Amino acid sequence: MELQPLHTKIEKSMQSALGTIVLETPSGFPRYESNLYCVSPGGKIVWKAEKPDTSTLFSRVRLNEDGDTISAYTIGGHACELGLRTGKLISHTTIK
Repeated sequence: MELQPLHTKIEKSMQSALGTIVLETPSGFPRYESNLYCVSPGGKIVWKAEKPDTSTLFSRVRLNEDGDTISAYTIGGHACELGLRTGKLISHTTIK
């Protein structure tokens, strides 16, 4: 199955045990939605990543070696750690 973006274009996709982690290009993406999400093998959205600030978007993402977390960065200068199974923020810090 070919993934289709929700709003912009897919900048990065990564396979995980849960499904495909998708990062869409932040430029043009609606600010109050999350451009980082997980899609099940059946094509359903499993989760949309929790953001540290409602008006920011994600710009980079990677799967961590522990297999349970994702590291992501936002255009607002946040470094985040998210749970792979839920997309919920575990921790974040502002980097300027």
